[in-house]
Amino acid sequence: MDIFEKCNNEFMQMVNKLKEDNVYPYFTELTSGQDTEVIMNGKKTVMIGSNNYLGLTSHPDVINAGVEAIKKYGSGCSGSRFLNGTLDAHVLLEQELADFLHKEAVVTFSTGFQSNLGIISAIAGRNDYIVGDKENHASIYDACRLSYAKLLRYEHNDMEDLERQLKSIPEDKGILIVTDGLFSMGGDIANLPEICRLAKKYGARVMVDDAHGLGVLGEHGRGTAEHFGLEDEVDIYMGTFSKSLASLGGYMAGKKEVVDFVRNNSRPFIFSASITPASVACARQALKILANEPERVARLREVSDYMRKGLKEKGIKIIEATTPIIPIYTYTNERTFLACRLLQERGVYVNPVVSPAVPVGQSLLRTSYTATHTFEQLDKAINAIAEVMELLPPVEEN
Repeated sequence: MDIFEKCNNEFMQMVNKLKEDNVYPYFTELTSGQDTEVIMNGKKTVMIGSNNYLGLTSHPDVINAGVEAIKKYGSGCSGSRFLNGTLDAHVLLEQELADFLHKEAVVTFSTGFQSNLGIISAIAGRNDYIVGDKENHASIYDACRLSYAKLLRYEHNDMEDLERQLKSIPEDKGILIVTDGLFSMGGDIANLPEICRLAKKYGARVMVDDAHGLGVLGEHGRGTAEHFGLEDEVDIYMGTFSKSLASLGGYMAGKKEVVDFVRNNSRPFIFSASITPASVACARQALKILANEPERVARLREVSDYMRKGLKEKGIKIIEATTPIIPIYTYTNERTFLACRLLQERGVYVNPVVSPAVPVGQSLLRTSYTATHTFEQLDKAINAIAEVMELLPPVEEN
């Protein structure tokens, strides 16, 4: 059998058919920077599919920080942090982030995906158990495979099921409970108080993937643990720079000895080139803005509440939550792809979420919002969504 035969399998035939029908929604090119309004397909488009939660990708101070870093350090580090690739800027970013998060230490990774791979595969091993929410991010699942630990999954945010899984683990095994803080598809928040309570009861450690929580949750934007007042109860924070911090990379925050262990044992960290100077500088400046301007977090909530209220008033069925991620039900893949195309024609960009990423019949439009969105932009998006939903073919009942 030719290993390339899969390149023309049923899935890829479907992809090609979507392209032929002009409803393939992926890899759409932007010819502008990431902002609340972008240039897509040659026209202005309201962007409600970005994770640029605080609107800092276009902030002049963030841009200037990146430019100055390239002038000082060049375009790249040409090596691993373990060897020649550690800049003083890397160390400063880690110190500043640890201070902001109220943790002893931080280690940074070149991407968010790599952060989960690097943390979990170093902390957990063959004789350990990882207990995770079924809706955790794909990078967590890949990290569990790389760790060789035994993975037990509990139903999404189901604390009774979590306890059932914990009860089944032998007392002599190490246990790491891993959960997204803010779930990126549904926009809901992990039941962190109950997770921490159960972790104490069964001798487990808690790791929170706060990629979508930093800059979004908590009075100061420190994330899910601050939101619940549990900053001393979470053992490991994982997060990214590619969302609220307007850059690229990721991090782990925790106790110094745990962070040092990962720094010296994590293969994805040791064998990868370090974050580029511009990315480090942009993340540092964005973190400074977040720390000095917590009103951006409050503004993001205002924008999200406005959009949620507007969609409901138009009769649009959404997944109920309180965050800037607002998923809209489209039910079928076909309706989802068509809705994306019709919205782009009306100058609005959203993200399609289709099976197998979600169960069959539960396809969504994932919309997400930015602190710098104007109410005029939001009104345009609300009206376009309402119009497009009326144009979609009816859902066939089984």
